[in-house]
Amino acid sequence: MPSKKIDDKKKTLPKGAAAAPAAKRSAVKPDPAKDSEPVEKQDERNERLRRQLVQKREEILRESKKEIKKQISGENRQFVETVLDDGDLAVVDVSEDINLKQLTAHRQMLLKIDAALTKLREGSYGICEECGCEIEEGRLKVLPFAICCRDCQETREEMDKLETQHE
Repeated sequence: MPSKKIDDKKKTLPKGAAAAPAAKRSAVKPDPAKDSEPVEKQDERNERLRRQLVQKREEILRESKKEIKKQISGENRQFVETVLDDGDLAVVDVSEDINLKQLTAHRQMLLKIDAALTKLREGSYGICEECGCEIEEGRLKVLPFAICCRDCQETREEMDKLETQHE
């Protein structure tokens, strides 16, 4: 009977002792197949996002060049020559303002895209500038130049809204 008690003790002691060495072994010897897979997926993701950003950048540049050509060629000035009254002139002025605002928006978007491309090269792309958390993949697919996660962006927008209300 005394040997049975020793066996019972052996059965209860190794449980905790066996778990620790197994954890150490897995920490010491990582599986190279598992580690390389996320890196490859990360590289594929970054390349896809880079292509998407470059494509969006080229699209905006095409639109901007088109608008600039209109301004240079005087397409809007031709409308001025055909105006019949002050109302027509006002329409031409509003049209020019809209075109200039659109060019400004294009410029701001190009700056954001360039910043995102720089972050991709540096390895900091997809990290929220406010909280440091990873920006959700779905958000980056929709808005590839996002600099904040959804929660931080909502907080920023609420703060901006409050600031504009107080002015």
